[in-house]
Amino acid sequence: MSGAGKAKARVFIDGEAGTTGLEIRERLAAEPAIEVASIAPEQRKDAGARLALMADVDLVVLCLPDAAAVDAVALADGLGNRAPRIVDASTAHRVAEGWVYGFPELDAHQADAIRAARHVANPGCYPTGGIALLRPLVEAGILPADFPVTVNAVSGYSGGGRSMIEAYEVSKEAPLFELYGLGLAHKHVPELERYSGLTRRPIFVPSVGNFRQGMLVSVPLHLDLLPGRPVAADIEAALAAHYKGLTQVRVVPATEHARLGGRLDALTLNGSDKLELYVFSNAEHRQAVLVARLDNLGKGAAGAAVQNIRLMLGL
Repeated sequence: MSGAGKAKARVFIDGEAGTTGLEIRERLAAEPAIEVASIAPEQRKDAGARLALMADVDLVVLCLPDAAAVDAVALADGLGNRAPRIVDASTAHRVAEGWVYGFPELDAHQADAIRAARHVANPGCYPTGGIALLRPLVEAGILPADFPVTVNAVSGYSGGGRSMIEAYEVSKEAPLFELYGLGLAHKHVPELERYSGLTRRPIFVPSVGNFRQGMLVSVPLHLDLLPGRPVAADIEAALAAHYKGLTQVRVVPATEHARLGGRLDALTLNGSDKLELYVFSNAEHRQAVLVARLDNLGKGAAGAAVQNIRLMLGL
C-alpha cells in the first residue's frame, strides 16, 4: 500500500476531537501514505454518517469511552466483508477474545500478529511501562510468574481525560500531586497482569502530577527473594536481550546512570514515541528498582496507535 502509484490508505479516527484523537491525527498528517478521513462535527454522533464513513476507509481508530467503543465495533463489524480493520484506544477490548494486543515489542511474534489482525487493542499507558519491564524477566525465569509484584507510576494529567485536564488547566482546582485508584481495582490491572505473564494479581498504585504529559513506571524488587539471587546486571541483560535491535525501546545501561545524579525526570521523552528502561540497584542492600520512562501521549497512547496502524497497513 505504500509503494509508488498505489492509492493512499484511508483512516477514520472516531473520536478525533479528544486528546488521544488529536495526537493521532497530528502524527498521521506526517504519513505520506495515509489519508485521514474526517466526519463533520455535527455528525460525530450520527450512527448512519459514521457507518458510511467506516465503509469507505481501510482502518478505523476508536478514541472513545469504553461503552461507545463497544458500540462502534458492532457498527463497523456489521458491514461484513466491507468492515474496516480497527485499532481501539479504549480499555474495552484489551483482554477480550479475538483481539490482538497492540504492543509490538511484547515478544518475537507480536508484530506479525498485529500485521495480520483485524482488531487491535492499543495498550494502556501505565501497562506499557509495566509490561515492558516485567515480561522479559518472567520469560527469562528471573521473576516467577506468581511473584508478588508492586507497580508504582506517575503520569501527567493529560492521561486522565477531559475532566482531569480541565481541573488542572481551567478551574485550577486539582492538587499538585495525588495518588488515586486506591481501591486497588484500576482498569489497567487485567492487561498488566495478563501480558506481563503474571499469575498473581499485581498491586498497582497510580498517581498524577501537575504536568501535562510524561510518565514514570517503577517496580521495586528485593533481589534475595528471587530464584537464583540475581544481580542487577542479570536483569539488565535479560531486558537488553529481549529488546535487542528494536528502535523504539531502549534499555539504558548502568554505565550511563551516573550522569542522572540519582534522579529521573518524567518529562524527558515528551513529544517522542520512545520508551526507556532502567535497572537501578544497591548491591550492598540487594535491592533494585526497575523504571520505565515514556510520554503517556506518545508510546503510551497516540504513538503506539500509529505504530500499530503502520504495521496493519504494511507501511
